[in-house]
Amino acid sequence: MKLNRQDKLLLNEKALSVRAETLKIHGLAQGTRIASSLSPVEIFVVLYYGGILSYDPANPMWAGRDRFIVSKGHGSISLYPILSDVGFFDKRELGIVCQKGAIAGAIPDPHIPGYETINGSLGHGLGVASGVALALRARNRAERVFVLLGDGEMSEGSVWEAIMFAGHHGLDNLIVILDNNKACMLDFCKNVIDLEPIEKKIRLFGWTVKRVDGHDIGKLYNALSIFKGQSTGRPKFLVADTIKGKGVPSLESDPLSHTRNILPDDIEAAIRGLR
Repeated sequence: MKLNRQDKLLLNEKALSVRAETLKIHGLAQGTRIASSLSPVEIFVVLYYGGILSYDPANPMWAGRDRFIVSKGHGSISLYPILSDVGFFDKRELGIVCQKGAIAGAIPDPHIPGYETINGSLGHGLGVASGVALALRARNRAERVFVLLGDGEMSEGSVWEAIMFAGHHGLDNLIVILDNNKACMLDFCKNVIDLEPIEKKIRLFGWTVKRVDGHDIGKLYNALSIFKGQSTGRPKFLVADTIKGKGVPSLESDPLSHTRNILPDDIEAAIRGLR
């Protein structure tokens, strides 16, 4: 399946808007991880606005929903504007992130409508998702389980245990998206633990693997729509090549962008410079 030109333009406009809203949130809540949250924006936009995920904001625990487990929780502040926009919670919450009484903090928790699991400790999301996928299959359910992983998170042994488990059990209702922004907390990933050749490695464990530009709305949509419709007897793994701090040049080129903040006085300039 492919997006038509008009839909692609609309989704790209959404992505630009989500980046701007994410920067505004960071200006108010400096504890949020801004660089990590800017890289998966197009992934979130395609999932929620592109019709890939089945969900019901009026009933977040609807049995017929696709499960979306955000394993790199710290890097999903950009999901807040989307969840509020589609109706999971009031948009006024975006102005009080990390404040007393707010539902949303620097690290998302499952009390936020639209989040499935606890998302603080890295390396756990894929294991949880594999169990959910296995349970859904045992009940003959048609829902899919999507997972967002970070590439720094791929250093965790628990991730590879889950990769082996899902491959062994042929969980073809499980779809992993790797936010491959190539930078972890202390350096570029290639200087810490190099994942490449990541496609070859994942295939060896019995997965179907594709690789796309993670900022290309059309390519993301095409790959994810195909994955959701496939029943191949194998779990699916999408390597989405992204840029950490996407849209903010000073973050894009910094190997230590993970822990950098954009000061509140500089937020408006960063928003004006978005591309």
